[in-house]
Amino acid sequence: MKAFPMQSLLDLSNVRMDDAARQLGQLLASKQETEKTLALLEQYREEYEARFRQAAQAGLTRDEWSNYQSFLGRLDEAIAQQRTLVEASKQRTVDGQKEWLDKRNRVKAFDTLSQRHKANEVHSEAKTEQRAQDEHAAKSFRNGDN
Repeated sequence: MKAFPMQSLLDLSNVRMDDAARQLGQLLASKQETEKTLALLEQYREEYEARFRQAAQAGLTRDEWSNYQSFLGRLDEAIAQQRTLVEASKQRTVDGQKEWLDKRNRVKAFDTLSQRHKANEVHSEAKTEQRAQDEHAAKSFRNGDN
């Protein structure tokens, strides 16, 4: 049976698809980590704001009030930056998914060609085998071996 002429391309496509799958896994893990950090920051901000309200009801000096407000502002900035990171990470993940799908589709295409090649080879070998058997039978018949 003749080897599939594009086997090296199929093999390379499989390697690239595996690399894209690994990269996608890393992107998904990174996205989860950025989302987790955002959730923690948002939770901390809620807790800190609740403490601020309690302290405000009990009475705060101007400096204490300013410190709480300043820290809440810094938390808001950190949350905004983290949201930007989350969005960028989501986009990288979407891009990684597209990349993996492209690589997978390429492998599927080469695999389909490979399967067709194998089917053609099997069919061709069967025809050659049948021809050889027919020739042998005809030779036996001509020689009176029946």
